Amino acid sequence: MRNCIRPDARSIPMVVPYSGGILSGQGLLVGAFFGVAASDAAQNASVECETRGEFDLPKEPSLAISQGARVFWDDTNRRITTTATGNFQVGLCTV
Repeated sequence: MRNCIRPDARSIPMVVPYSGGILSGQGLLVGAFFGVAASDAAQNASVECETRGEFDLPKEPSLAISQGARVFWDDTNRRITTTATGNFQVGLCTV
């Protein structure tokens, strides 16, 4: 198909919004896009981010998450939470 830009759509380039940049494997939220950085990148740099898949991301330290629970990205603390209010849904817990 000639108008297909990304046939697999597994990753997209995203501009790092965080001061101090980002490390490979960390999550980032840009508008309504959530992804996991494929490499280290500085703030305002473009980094390829995985948007589909299963990832082991940091969560609230004392939080126990049940399999199948909706999980959200707490962009302030840059970690997974089960609190929906003020956070962005990124998927479901698989383990």
